[in-house]
Amino acid sequence: MNGRHIGIAGAGLLGRLLAWRLSAAGHRVEVFDPAAGPDDRTPPQAAGWTAAGMLSPIAELETADLATARRGWRSLDLWAEWLPRLPRQVDFRRQCSLLLAHRADAGSAQRLLAVLAAKGAAWPGPQPLSLPQLAELEPAVHGPALAWLLPGEGQVHAVQAMQALAEAATAQGVRWHWQQPVTEAEPGRLDGRRFDHVFDVRGLGARPALPVRGVRGEVAWVQARGLVLNRPLRLLHPRWRVYLVPRPDDVVLVGATEIESEDRSPVSVRSLLGLLSAAHSVLPELAEGRVLHLETNLRPALPDNLPCLHTQPGLTRINGLFRHGWLLAPAMVEEALAASTLESLV
Repeated sequence: MNGRHIGIAGAGLLGRLLAWRLSAAGHRVEVFDPAAGPDDRTPPQAAGWTAAGMLSPIAELETADLATARRGWRSLDLWAEWLPRLPRQVDFRRQCSLLLAHRADAGSAQRLLAVLAAKGAAWPGPQPLSLPQLAELEPAVHGPALAWLLPGEGQVHAVQAMQALAEAATAQGVRWHWQQPVTEAEPGRLDGRRFDHVFDVRGLGARPALPVRGVRGEVAWVQARGLVLNRPLRLLHPRWRVYLVPRPDDVVLVGATEIESEDRSPVSVRSLLGLLSAAHSVLPELAEGRVLHLETNLRPALPDNLPCLHTQPGLTRINGLFRHGWLLAPAMVEEALAASTLESLV
């Protein structure tokens, strides 16, 4: 009886987390999204579907601020707490991650380590590994001359989590309005529909209310039977920070480019060659792997590449999570519920 009528614009990761948390608290929740259904991944799909799900507050200090790192550590704890409550199992690991570099990139690695040390004094920093130590942790890794362990970092299976969150929210009575994009989010209103409170988490769909832009990313799913990879790898690369993330069934997700473009066309030959060559240089067993599929998507980013959380009576906007969606989403949701005074029932 104390629950409020909540409207959510956007059924991506943030929208699903909000719907699940708010409905669990007894609020009446409706979600609006242009997708055809909860598993629709046709363009322009939510960026959460394509992400590798790396949870790397240490590594992301390279381009992020301390607030992002704090939120990242909080999100790691929240993922560990929340995921077991979902109706289906979601692959979540917190076994640290590795930063790798070839000899030619030693200078770049030292500059990166200096940045991380300057920003991350409050957290454990990268721990150097000898090559025998690296081989003990990841026997399949061959080629890099330098390696560091990033303690406490983890990963979550993005696709599994997106599906489980929608299923859990539906079971709690959330009403989904598919194929219904929102064009205007105002305090207490979504396209004229009245609500007690509105959450605008539309990503690029929030334009022109927010100056959000799309940053193109490309990833490849590669299956290499018998390959054992225990934790995410991040490889220094002349153009990108290439990451390799283990998934069930001997699958490795290889990504990702970061291109200032809103082009949603298929993966380019240049990007595919660069990503797979870099991946093969540290995981030789990928040579006999099979490319299951390629994906492109757009990350929503604001001019400063930092996330935005704005709350006023009747309206909360969250946007600009950029490359940190899975790292930041739980903490952002927790903060949003507190700021909107809706957390008391959660």
